Amino acid sequence: MKSDTLIEQLLTEDPVILARDHRDLRHAILRGTEAGRLRRLLPGVYVDAGRADEVAIKAAAVACWDPSAVICGRGAAALTYWPEIAVGPLVVASPVRHARQRGFTFVERRIPPDLVREVEHVRTTVPALTAIELATSDFTDPIDIALRKRVASLPSMHEAIQLTCHRRGHTDRRRVLLDSRDEPWSAAERLAQRIYRRAGMTGWTTNLKTVVPDVGTYYLDIAFRRERVASEIDGRLHETDVDLFESDRIRQNALMLRGWLVLRFTWHMLDSDPAYVIATTQEAVALRGPNAGLTGFYDRDTPWLAC
Repeated sequence: MKSDTLIEQLLTEDPVILARDHRDLRHAILRGTEAGRLRRLLPGVYVDAGRADEVAIKAAAVACWDPSAVICGRGAAALTYWPEIAVGPLVVASPVRHARQRGFTFVERRIPPDLVREVEHVRTTVPALTAIELATSDFTDPIDIALRKRVASLPSMHEAIQLTCHRRGHTDRRRVLLDSRDEPWSAAERLAQRIYRRAGMTGWTTNLKTVVPDVGTYYLDIAFRRERVASEIDGRLHETDVDLFESDRIRQNALMLRGWLVLRFTWHMLDSDPAYVIATTQEAVALRGPNAGLTGFYDRDTPWLAC
């Protein structure tokens, strides 16, 4: 069998070719690289050039080159729970000091074994650690998405912080995690929860599981269980996703027919007029509670209506 044909066969079996395992194909590998069929990702590690920028391929190349390495950061998120995230250079932690390699950022670091997962020989940080290390006060999506997809929990994130307490930025990570204590599933939900907490509002819970027979199972964004008032938070995705818009209306109708008073707040309302959100919620809770009869607030200015 010709060496070039053998390389094609190898690529169908494994997207990564480790040169030291195929010394007899050294010249064929060089020819394939020169012809643009193969790309050298790491010293002695070659892959199909057409797939060389895929996160999974780069991670597999790392695993072949350094079995002790662990994929971190955005690469770990893309491989474990957030495939849509933009990755850029692949961040890799290793107990071995490596020289700079194009397309990779190597960090000399040992990840605690309890915070590492392995799938098909590729080692990544677990979602709990990935989320807290990616999140900042201005970029909470890593935590919100991990919580929404249930790939990590707040206790597992607290454990990850404890096991990496020596890392720089530990205080900032704790602060972001504290802001996540009510388990927001989106940036809009996080903002709503902040508004309620700052207003001193109590008696609410988040992501309340509600089963509607013959309709479906819903998770209420913020629910005042005793008064059966639900605050549904419409993030930016609700403005453009037609299917989500339709399903939200079906969900709202089903809840209202079963006794829930459903309020809807958009990102713009939350961001530009939190006082409106607070006042509306307080009146709804009062209407359902023992203090019914509070005066309305619909004569107050609502600047977001004019936008």
